[in-house]
Amino acid sequence: MGWQKQKEKEAKEEAGRKREEAEKQKKRKQKRERTMEVKKVVEEWEICDEKEKAVKSEAEAKKLVLERFHK
Repeated sequence: MGWQKQKEKEAKEEAGRKREEAEKQKKRKQKRERTMEVKKVVEEWEICDEKEKAVKSEAEAKKLVLERFHK
């Protein structure tokens, strides 16, 4: 009878460890997903910054060139 209780206790402990590991993996996955979202936002900002710089440089170039040569 004592060995049955021991087996039940071990089974509960093992289930608890598996549950904890599953939670850890879930949290790691969520962290990775958030990291990927942040990276995407940063990339979008960088693209927008590059576009803004191109527009600004084009506007500055137009200022330097006579208006009749803008075409």
